[in-house]
Amino acid sequence: MIANALKQQVDLSPAFVLDLDQVHSNLKPLQKLREATDCKVLYSMKALPLSSLLSELKGYVDGMSVSSLFEARLANQILGDSAGLHLTTPGLRADEFVELAGLCGHISFNSLSQFQHLNALAEGYSRGLRINPKLSFADDIRYDPCRMHSKLGVGVELLEGGLPEGVEGLHFHTVFSQADLQPLLSTLEKLKPLLRRHRKLKWLNMGGGYLFHGIDDLDPLIALVHHLKTELVEEVYLEPGKGLVGNAGYLLTTVIDRFESDGKTVLVLDTSVNHQPKVFEYQVKSRLLDEDIQGTSSVILAGSTCLAGDVFGEYCFEEIPDIGDKLIFSNVGAYTMIKATRFNGYALPAMYLTQNGQLNLIKTDEYLAYRNQWLV
Repeated sequence: MIANALKQQVDLSPAFVLDLDQVHSNLKPLQKLREATDCKVLYSMKALPLSSLLSELKGYVDGMSVSSLFEARLANQILGDSAGLHLTTPGLRADEFVELAGLCGHISFNSLSQFQHLNALAEGYSRGLRINPKLSFADDIRYDPCRMHSKLGVGVELLEGGLPEGVEGLHFHTVFSQADLQPLLSTLEKLKPLLRRHRKLKWLNMGGGYLFHGIDDLDPLIALVHHLKTELVEEVYLEPGKGLVGNAGYLLTTVIDRFESDGKTVLVLDTSVNHQPKVFEYQVKSRLLDEDIQGTSSVILAGSTCLAGDVFGEYCFEEIPDIGDKLIFSNVGAYTMIKATRFNGYALPAMYLTQNGQLNLIKTDEYLAYRNQWLV
């Protein structure tokens, strides 16, 4: 069991561990899609821009999806191929655009205004638009890119008169953590009139948000991509992020204190919600491999900072962990380390890679990094 192996092998705590074997397992359904349809797969590097991961993925994906100049620079440094970078963001800046256009082979403008103001500043890249199909599939509005008054994409109704001259592709992204293909099928059905009016667009990027390793039957998607490429567009792109790394990440932590508070046992960990910001931001309970949901003892797992709300939640155990015991959070491969902070001056978790039974320490957070951030 990976939890026991990590507890025995990982020396530093807290520690983030990325399981590259799981990443390769997550790639398998995407490889099947590529082989069956000749579609293109991009890695959405905002999920985890770790250079070791990017290098590992280089031979298995067709490029990277980026959202900023820094991401584009790092991806270009690893890939060395500008045609493999696709960019979309509401935050395009005129003073960065020429460099971005030189790094990225494809840019999907987030709004008609953004397109009008920036597209002519550079040449040599393929112009696209991010569109908002005005179909919501997310229960939580904070994750819904098609929410009312959305900042993400051009409303599809604004394109009834046609696409602006020079636009060669379209990009949409409507879901998160989805293992059901129906939202994608519904979205394409709504967009077909637009696609038919502009037959043979050079490309269509269907975004990310789908957990392909959790989808049992990929045949409907294979048939859809075949139809799109035969009838409507030249190239089809998918850009998974969490779908490649989400379930491949673990955070090992150690209990550093244990006491009673108003009749409840509190365990203080050497990590904090600042290392898993979505716990505090979205009030979600992070999965703990060590929890025994049938356990008779309920305890509060708390982080080590001075923030009163630095609490992971209540977890059940048959035997309450003691000071010095290690615990492991799972499913933290995406949007965790990239958002982690050094609040209160606590170091970021050490970083390990594991593959083929080998565990390697690749990075530790030293005082020098903290000092350089704040010493001015």
